[in-house]
Amino acid sequence: MEKKIVKDILFLSQVSQPASQDDLYLARDLQDTLLANRETCVGLAANMIGVQKRVIIFNLGLVPMVMFNPVLKSFSGPYETEEGCLSLTCERPTTRYEMITVSYRDSKWQEQTITLTGFPAQVCQHELDHLEGRII
Repeated sequence: MEKKIVKDILFLSQVSQPASQDDLYLARDLQDTLLANRETCVGLAANMIGVQKRVIIFNLGLVPMVMFNPVLKSFSGPYETEEGCLSLTCERPTTRYEMITVSYRDSKWQEQTITLTGFPAQVCQHELDHLEGRII
């Protein structure tokens, strides 16, 4: 179900709690909301739709990738960029990494690890920041 985007900075600045298998429904809510905002959005964190759980979604080619309890394992190649966010009204400077490795659980609650580079890595890092209550 498509959800409204949260813009409350106090809510967004809170650290999200670990997700459980009871939170698998969030994959569909995030996917529907991402699809509804596809012209201005390439990723979302669950707190952006009002749920303080460690779940993110972002476009990876033609298929959106959902990660439950993602953990950044390694990163390399820092660079400076500017990013916008559906929850904010302007772009802000930030440091990102060209290559990252993330472990997570998928929608079948299986443990996975993926290495991302380029733009998908940047978007994933932005959503991981949301889980930590960091807002750019």
